[in-house]
Amino acid sequence: MSGFPRSDYDPRRVCLNPFPDVNLGKHRRTIGIYLAGALFALANWTFLDAAILSAHAHAPYEDPQIPPPVHVEFVDWVPGICSLLGMLVINLIDKDRIKGDDYGDSNAVWRARLFLFIGFALMAGGLAGSVSLLVLKYVMGDYLEQYTYYGYANVSQNVALMLSAVVLWIAQSAQGEYDYNLTL
Repeated sequence: MSGFPRSDYDPRRVCLNPFPDVNLGKHRRTIGIYLAGALFALANWTFLDAAILSAHAHAPYEDPQIPPPVHVEFVDWVPGICSLLGMLVINLIDKDRIKGDDYGDSNAVWRARLFLFIGFALMAGGLAGSVSLLVLKYVMGDYLEQYTYYGYANVSQNVALMLSAVVLWIAQSAQGEYDYNLTL
């Protein structure tokens, strides 16, 4: 075992947080919300770009009688709609309900967790649907790269929507500049 156990290893210095400690100050929540919005806009712009390119695709110049082999259809829109609905469901849930910090309805915790699961299932289904659509419709169809872009745009839309949901979840969980933590 070369180099193990190390002589400079100290078990008391094990870091439980693998992420770097970035101090963004009091604007951390605002930056996260804007970043999530930018990811959301980028996701939808990418897919709309592919849909517009598909709508304006034309036949090759050397043979104008051949129509374009593939277009973006309603089936291509379904994974993005599922991911969008999942993102909405996830980010509409009150974070305190999931933790069980409230003293109201005892059934609220499991209902919040159920809706959180449904939201994540919608997002995972959207991503899986876009990947399967890419493979089955565009890659196995053996189209030119300009047509496989439609499938890649669909997958990138769903990935960016998932990242946007994660960033927005983290940003909403962070304390804002007007939140105060009172302890006795």
